Formats: sequence, C-alpha cells, structure tokens
Amino acid sequence: MAKRVAFVVASEGIEQVELTEPWKAVTDAGHEAVLVSPESGEVQMFNHLDKGDTQKVDVTVADAKVDDFDALVLPGGVANPDNLRTHKDAVALVREFLASGLPVAAICHAPWTLVEADVVKGRRLTSWPSLQTDIRNAGGEWVDEALVVDGNLITSRKPDDLPDFCGAVIEALEHGSASKTSGTQG
Repeated sequence: MAKRVAFVVASEGIEQVELTEPWKAVTDAGHEAVLVSPESGEVQMFNHLDKGDTQKVDVTVADAKVDDFDALVLPGGVANPDNLRTHKDAVALVREFLASGLPVAAICHAPWTLVEADVVKGRRLTSWPSLQTDIRNAGGEWVDEALVVDGNLITSRKPDDLPDFCGAVIEALEHGSASKTSGTQG
C-alpha cells in the first residue's frame, strides 16, 4: 500500500540532492512524496552555495497534519534548517511527528530543527559535524557514522551517506520504525 511522506523544508537553502534523492527513492518505491513548507509557492534548492532548481510546495505547514502522513523527511543544507527552526508551526509539526512514532529522517544540518523541537535528549544521532555541540548540549548522543537509526529517528551526515539514508527511509516505510536503538549501518 502506498504511503505519504512529508518533506518539510524552508523556502530556500535546501541542499538539492538531499531533497531530490530521498524524494526519488520514495516515489520509485511506489509512495507519495509531498513537499511541505511554511510558505506556499516554490522553494529554492541549492547545490552547496550555488542556486539549484526550484520545486512547488504541495502543502503549507499550517495545513499539514501528522495524521495525513506516514513519515517525515528533513533535508539539510545550512540555510534550510536554520530558517525552518524559526517557524514555530514547523517546529511543532516536527515535534508531533517524533512523538507519533512515525519514521522521521534528518540528514546533514536538518537535526538543527530536531534540536529546536527539543526531541534529541536521550537519542543517538548523527549530522553534519558542526552540529555535534548543539546536539550534545540538547542532550543527544552525537556519533560520526553514515547512518544512525534510533527508534523512529533516522539520521545521516552528508550527501555521501544518501544511499544508506534513502535505504533506511524505505525500510522504515515498508517495515515500520525500530522499537529500540538498532545501531548503525553503512
């Protein structure tokens, strides 16, 4: 049965490959990918610091409800999560997803939004290395591994980790979230 996956991003600064590769993995597996953002219109992706493609927003954060989805993906890029964490409704939506037990996947700088949502305490996760102090200060255990799965939370460090990250997202969609820390893969 096809599942719906929310990709929650700010209006700009999204690392293009961290949105497009998981999106492709989700749709190639027969599921529906939905772009959710605080503002309607289009979002601007980047290839590191250079402007990339744009993509149309499907649903605004204000209209998104956890019950309408089966999983959440948070792409990175430095500016994207830094902006996203300033939107209280987006932070609340992320918090609700984690509390629901549904799979939540965050890559690169995206765990900044998890820190803002106050959901990393007692969790084992990874991210781009510059976030490790923020994660530790928020009570999380930061590790430098390609993929970390802790219950319903899936995290990876960078674009090079996308094969493991995308595989874990599809695994969670098809078989559910792990009930406990399942360690690392990759």
